[in-house]
Amino acid sequence: MNNNHIALESGTNEVDILEFKLGHDCYGINVLKVREVIAKSKEQAITPIPKAHPCLEGIFCVRDEIIPVVDLVKWLSYENDHAEAAHDKYIICEMNRVKVAFHVHQVTRIHSISWENIEKPSAMMKGKENAAVGIIRLQEQMILLLDFERIIGEMMPYVHAFDQQVKSLGTRKRSDKKILIVEDSTMLSALLEGTLKEAGYQQLQTFSDGKEAWEALESFAQKERLEDHVHLIITDIEMPRMDGLHLTRRVKEHPLLKRIPVVIFSSLITDDLRHKGEVVGANAQINKPEIARLVEVVDQFIQ
Repeated sequence: MNNNHIALESGTNEVDILEFKLGHDCYGINVLKVREVIAKSKEQAITPIPKAHPCLEGIFCVRDEIIPVVDLVKWLSYENDHAEAAHDKYIICEMNRVKVAFHVHQVTRIHSISWENIEKPSAMMKGKENAAVGIIRLQEQMILLLDFERIIGEMMPYVHAFDQQVKSLGTRKRSDKKILIVEDSTMLSALLEGTLKEAGYQQLQTFSDGKEAWEALESFAQKERLEDHVHLIITDIEMPRMDGLHLTRRVKEHPLLKRIPVVIFSSLITDDLRHKGEVVGANAQINKPEIARLVEVVDQFIQ
């Protein structure tokens, strides 16, 4: 299966989800992250990496590219491991300009749905469900959307490198500037907060989905001085209830809110997909590894 970039119109709050299975449980990933799906074969030899994370199977070569392989079965602590390995698949994804293969049991189908129909996980979720950032309830099943950025972050840590990038920019005084962060991944939300505070931005408000942020922005627009409440918005794209593209479109179509700079900070910013942010009016788009670049762009918009 190759991803032919199934394209939904930008800002419609819709998404295509690739469903896959681990054991009898159903999971999902945004089709835009998927480059291809390949079957496990004896010819597809995996080379282990010494002292790597226990859930990192190793690396293999696909069309002259060396790609790390993450064992989702082991990461999610399934006991049956790969009991029927003959049917296993590798979902090859590109996120944060890194290609990664996720080892799963089955790949089943694609669902086209609205982010409004994707629920936020309960704070009470434990175990493997705690890795979910969204829940899709269908008549016959429930699909969990996993926090793939968190998974990759645990396999290949990059937080320390981010700290060094930001410190290299030097100090700045921006404590009076108010920034809204819209990010559903708890790991990345905390990383963004820490990074921006390190860069001198102290007045931060965080929201876990676009709908929460939009409701806050609508209330700010009714205040006497909008600039007393928000100077800039940083938003992810993939989020339950309302995605970042739809949020950006709403902001830019609002008579008062449209003057607020919106920076999209997402693992989906690629040459092929950048036009989606341009269509909805984003002021800038930054790929998630480029956190020092994000701070530089925020500095440019906030004087």
